[in-house]
Amino acid sequence: MFLDPDRQYSCAYFTDPADDLDAAQAAKKRHIAAKLRLEDARSILDIGSGWGGLGLYLARVSGAEVTGVTLSREQLKVARDRARRLGLSRAVRFEFEDYRELTGRFDRIVSVGMFEHVGINHYTSFFHKIAELLADDGVALIHAIGRSDGPAATNAFIAKYIFPGGYIPALSEVLPAIERSGLMVTDVEILRLHYAETLRRWRERFLANREKAVALRGERFARMWEFYLAGSEVGFRYQNLMVFQIQLAKSVATLPITRDYMLDTERAYAGPPAPVEEPRRMA
Repeated sequence: MFLDPDRQYSCAYFTDPADDLDAAQAAKKRHIAAKLRLEDARSILDIGSGWGGLGLYLARVSGAEVTGVTLSREQLKVARDRARRLGLSRAVRFEFEDYRELTGRFDRIVSVGMFEHVGINHYTSFFHKIAELLADDGVALIHAIGRSDGPAATNAFIAKYIFPGGYIPALSEVLPAIERSGLMVTDVEILRLHYAETLRRWRERFLANREKAVALRGERFARMWEFYLAGSEVGFRYQNLMVFQIQLAKSVATLPITRDYMLDTERAYAGPPAPVEEPRRMA
């Protein structure tokens, strides 16, 4: 009820502060696709593929074969159904699989909003697995929430009611694990107020549907969810939360030596948007 039609449950990208949620989530997918430099990609891995929207988008703009892995059977069912109805079942394969069990090589690897659930004790193994799965001339992009002021404990409310087991890292906790993996950091971008604006729009949509939420889950849940959205917005707007996008490669020569290609590609993708097929609501 509070997400965009594509059910992107991660930070949107506001090229204009006046953009609505749908436009900003579409811009987020373009932004990520541009950083992946998809021109020569034949295979793409999406770790934590959610409701399938990013994987389906990448398949449409690149023509590559996409594999999405998830540990949510509900999301898997919806993502597979969307791929079938869009005629993309052969191009996009969604699987119920732990990324640690994957084999093979991929030209591109992307992970959005999943790294927060890896666990700080597993960062080194996570990036070693990325290095193992990434082609020698491949590109990877990790998009996750981070802290701008150093390591800290998970908020007690969030840990108990929203994301049990989740942890938001500082870059000082992430970069050493990347260095140990043999991967090269080729670009880092910090998205500062983008998640604050995303959360504001989520909260507004949730409040517009609050009566429906109460009918489904009760008043206590509705109050908890409103508090989560409002409190998280404050964290990104006034405190120490941000989003980072880390681009990775194995070779120093894999990507152009300036960032111009990112903006050029992003603008090229910004033509008339392909229609988004809204996932069916779960019963």
